[in-house]
Amino acid sequence: MVSQASLANAIRVLTMDSVQAANSGHPGAPMGMAEMALALWSRHLKHNPADPAWPDRDRFVLSNGHGSMLLYALLHLTGYDLPLDELKNFRQLHSKTPGHPEYGLTAGVETTTGPLGQGIGNSVGLALAEKLLAIEFNREGFAIVDHYNYVFVGDGCLMEGISHEVCSLAGTWKLSKLIAFFDDNGMSIDGAVEGWFTDDTPRRFEAYGWNVIRGVDGHDVDAVDLAICAAKSQHDKPTLICCKTVIGKGAPNKAGTIDVHGAALGKDEVAATRVALGITEGAFEVPEAVRAAWDGRAAGATRQAEWQALFAAYRAAHPKLATEFVRRMKGELHPEFSATAAEALQAVVSKNEAIATRKASQNAIQALVPVMPELIGGSADLTGSNLTNWKGCRSIRPEAMAEGGNYIYYGVREFGMVAIMNGLVLHGGFRPFGGTYLMFSEYARNAIRMAALMRINPIFIFTHDSVGVGEDGPTHQPIEQAATLRMVPNLDVWRPCNSVETFVAWQIAIEHRSTPSALILTRQNLPHLAHHSNQTSMIRRGGYVLKDCSGAPKAVIIATGSEVCVALDAQQALAEKGIAVRVVSMPSSFMFDQQDLSYRESVLPRNVPRVAVEAGVTGYWRQYVGLEGAVVGIDRFGESAPVSQVFEYFGITAAAVLTAVEGVIAG
Repeated sequence: MVSQASLANAIRVLTMDSVQAANSGHPGAPMGMAEMALALWSRHLKHNPADPAWPDRDRFVLSNGHGSMLLYALLHLTGYDLPLDELKNFRQLHSKTPGHPEYGLTAGVETTTGPLGQGIGNSVGLALAEKLLAIEFNREGFAIVDHYNYVFVGDGCLMEGISHEVCSLAGTWKLSKLIAFFDDNGMSIDGAVEGWFTDDTPRRFEAYGWNVIRGVDGHDVDAVDLAICAAKSQHDKPTLICCKTVIGKGAPNKAGTIDVHGAALGKDEVAATRVALGITEGAFEVPEAVRAAWDGRAAGATRQAEWQALFAAYRAAHPKLATEFVRRMKGELHPEFSATAAEALQAVVSKNEAIATRKASQNAIQALVPVMPELIGGSADLTGSNLTNWKGCRSIRPEAMAEGGNYIYYGVREFGMVAIMNGLVLHGGFRPFGGTYLMFSEYARNAIRMAALMRINPIFIFTHDSVGVGEDGPTHQPIEQAATLRMVPNLDVWRPCNSVETFVAWQIAIEHRSTPSALILTRQNLPHLAHHSNQTSMIRRGGYVLKDCSGAPKAVIIATGSEVCVALDAQQALAEKGIAVRVVSMPSSFMFDQQDLSYRESVLPRNVPRVAVEAGVTGYWRQYVGLEGAVVGIDRFGESAPVSQVFEYFGITAAAVLTAVEGVIAG
């Protein structure tokens, strides 16, 4: 019989050897959480290393992602596709063991963690997805969705404000399948946390509505096991298991100190740790008996086979539900999506409606919902402003969680909203979208970046897109936000000029499989702007000729959003002066930049001067107009005044564009 100590020490050995080989990393947390992980992974976690995408697996998230070697050691030991050589290449170029766990790179990693607190945020989304899918698909005798979501968190995760946002919602939503383990080792990068983290964490979580299990010895496998059993025995609250641990446990001279937090132990301490733990094997060596005891492949295959038998019976009893469940978990579009979208787009083109693009967005949602049951919307306390709800949507209500729903009132929690949306995507079965003002994308920016980095596809709705917010003034008027969002790699940002472009933006956002989308929308009404049939397909390219001139253009005006109307007015004024110019609408520079060179040059001809106009910072547009071109924009913060006055004050006018065009033509 292999002892519990030997199993836990295998994690410690692989951790300290990998960090030492890299001379970089965080050995302390993995060494301190080894018994916690052993209790969970050997006695409770439902998973199959041979199929990391099994739909009903338990999800495990290491929110304190700097302790990545804990997860890599667990994946390696239990039989995932993570050979020992990858651990030996910890933190090296192109290895599957980067400094923090990265989704899509390493089998078994459920989400990218590193920015502290986001892992617990994603976990709330994972648990919400499990709960809602169970309500929607489970039938009597067929619990095809029935799994837990486990997350390890440290002091740092709980100090980050996002933990408050998401854990408050988890309690409100009664997410009983969410079990969090607090690695209470009392140490962060600056040292003992007692100087800056004195919260009564258990009472804090009780105030959120969580079940809290106090005083667990994190180094006692049986005690952690009993706590997990207790957590699983209640069915109306998420659980926080507070585990007291010693950071770097096993290292005789550095355990419990700052020295073991974020640096290799050093050769002498590694050797001393081996002696202290009674380990005689060399670096990276794990006894075969220990490996055999850790191996989770046989148990995982059995559990998955049992689920597959259940699902086969479910399919026989409920064939339509089974087909829909498979489609949703694969992330495939409804077979009628394309036809429905094409018909709805034609209706938008024909309607000739002058509305705000936020309203056009709501209309698009309404048109697509019948073939998008996986859509789950929401807003950070701005539903009536973002227009993210729709007729027939069902709000998720704390007093009626058993009824489920497809619309989330997130409250004033922009960062938490996006992290939860990311978790919903990562779980599978849902396509979330959520709204706030563009200005408040700043609160959510790190989670937006993580969506782009992970190559997942949530949809962000950002309304009140410019100084057009008007009287709310500079605190609410975005200036640099559109540009900085466009600078995030793999984020498709759309700023449509009317209802037609808005619908196309929605359609492409839904079609994206590995790219998140941000739709930047106006509060104020915009003209319809007629499009001929060929132009609707050109919108998909991100930038296109909206209105050309007869003959060769003397200049090209590039515009987005509400400023497209300004560009068209300037074009008319220039035509009256005998100056022929082309107007290009560029709602998505992300999509435009992916087009081939011949198309891009057909829209923006070489050696023709260019002027860009957008009510925001000017620097972004230099890549399109060059140093010899001009940009009409705003490079300072806004003013509080009615919309028309603000645009006039900042010179976002046809007259200003006309002057800029004449200037670039004159050279």
